[in-house]
Amino acid sequence: MGDEYKAINHVLVNLINEIWKLEGEAIITKEFGDITNNDMHVIEAVGPGNGSNMSSIAKKLNVTVGTLTIAMNNLVKKKYVERSRSEKDRRVVIVRLTDRGAAAYRHHEDYHRRMTQAILEKLDESELPVLMKMLDAVTDFFKGYNH
Repeated sequence: MGDEYKAINHVLVNLINEIWKLEGEAIITKEFGDITNNDMHVIEAVGPGNGSNMSSIAKKLNVTVGTLTIAMNNLVKKKYVERSRSEKDRRVVIVRLTDRGAAAYRHHEDYHRRMTQAILEKLDESELPVLMKMLDAVTDFFKGYNH
């Protein structure tokens, strides 16, 4: 293995671990101390607005509706989301963020905005295509990875 391979591997592994750890620390503040990083990603998938059905949220998160239901039960108890039945089809459950959930969503969104801005401030315009190519390669790997 070449030095470039070792360096890239080291950076990628550490970056992934650091992002997960730091995101948890940055997002789960005193105000939102009763939820986990995973809960915050469920809140992000629900998103602001009129709500989404459980199937579409599960698809965004790449989990089963059953797995999502467990997470939603906890978020309902903690008053981050609320569930209701669709007026058009009573079998469909619609999930919406509460005011508290919307505040958590905005907090998470602000963290992502600051992270992206910090990276963009370090690059000049000519470096952006290389960054995008690298991020696309990492994304393609994770999307296509089979255990």
